[in-house]
Amino acid sequence: MSAAASTNRTNKPHEVVERALELSRADGCVVIADEHSTANLRWAGNALTTNGVTRGRTLTVIATVDGKEGTASGVVSRSAVTADELEPLVRAAEAAARGAGPAEDAQPLVSGIPASPDFTDAPAETSSAVFADFAPALGESFARAREGGRELYGFANHELVSSYLGTSTGLRLRHDQPNGTLELNAKSPDRTRSAWAGRSTRDFKDVDPAALDAELAVRLGWAARRVELPAGRYETLLPPTAVADLLIYQLWSASGRDAAEGRTVFSKPGGGTRIGEKLTELPLTLRSDPNEPGLESSPFVLAHSSGDDASVFDNGLPLTATEWVGGGELRHLTTTRHSAGLTRLPVTPSIGNLILDGGEDLSLEEMVANTARGLLLTCLWYIREVDPATLLLTGLTRDGVYLVENGEVTGEVNNFRFNESPVNLLGRATQAGRTEKTLPREWSDWFTRAAMPALRVPDFNMSSVSQGV
Repeated sequence: MSAAASTNRTNKPHEVVERALELSRADGCVVIADEHSTANLRWAGNALTTNGVTRGRTLTVIATVDGKEGTASGVVSRSAVTADELEPLVRAAEAAARGAGPAEDAQPLVSGIPASPDFTDAPAETSSAVFADFAPALGESFARAREGGRELYGFANHELVSSYLGTSTGLRLRHDQPNGTLELNAKSPDRTRSAWAGRSTRDFKDVDPAALDAELAVRLGWAARRVELPAGRYETLLPPTAVADLLIYQLWSASGRDAAEGRTVFSKPGGGTRIGEKLTELPLTLRSDPNEPGLESSPFVLAHSSGDDASVFDNGLPLTATEWVGGGELRHLTTTRHSAGLTRLPVTPSIGNLILDGGEDLSLEEMVANTARGLLLTCLWYIREVDPATLLLTGLTRDGVYLVENGEVTGEVNNFRFNESPVNLLGRATQAGRTEKTLPREWSDWFTRAAMPALRVPDFNMSSVSQGV
């Protein structure tokens, strides 16, 4: 460990926050210390290849300076800050604020929130012990895959982030966020067939590698028969991971201000927003809740920068359960205190999870059994926006598109490029299944806490054939 890192580790995070606040000469100051610890495993060809544990700290200082024309803000973030580097960091944030114009999102810093009782406690840390049960089970899966003529590739990652938030208005808040992801690929020995499965977890106690390997073995078996299909519109079953990737992008595009200014799919023709409109005839609810069991996220705003859906002035603002879509109707769009004032919408900041429920108590397998002819997807990737006015997205299918005939999977078909809007897709979906925790594959580096049902779409737009695998 380097000298800088050693010095960094000996400074307790809450003490660093307090010292930075003491050093501040600005009119207002917000300090966020994020303590990171990660543990990971990687494997290839039915054998572990690497494992490791890392530690680190990122310190963010937000200075606010009042002026005749308004309040300006300056934000500086750095990692591995030593005791000697702390004052220069605070001064840099103050200089950035003084050199900036008035901040459009300026609001009084949040105050009056009771302190977290564990604010002065040591940060939570993960270690290789998080894989104590998972790793042996993974080894057994390697043996079974080898016997079955499969090769397993993938990785498991567990991260714990302890965030300490202190402000010049007296806030002293702390949140510990565990985040675990597992991605597993099975390939045939000649690499012509591939199948993928992923899981999101808080502690790897609810992940069964044997069950995942068995699922992948079935999918590789389906791929033994290959069917070429042309581009077109097909009845399609979207599994929870694909639904999550699409709806997360929808959430990221649900800025109340952008909608009110006529720039998004949620803008109302002639002015205003589409809040109150029916988006789907299915009784679906799209919601976020920081206290959702198994998907818990920060119960207060942690904003390291300002943007369309976040404001550094809102740091510490309490978060509560929010329905974005309720009973099929658009209920809320994301706002900060500033954008809520501009749009006359409620203050509804982003929250770190997303849940879609209200479907039937049906598994994906049961939905397959009720399909006369259609496609079953595995996952989506390389998703990009084509048109913000309709939220038209394009992307590719990956690691298995399967043909369903008379309630059974009869083979694997070629991959496709798709063109779909998640908002339009919700309106056309004819069935939703049972909600379950899932790992969004495309956005797993940024957003992992999701629970979604499978969706049946009668005319999913496969716009062209793709050579991807």
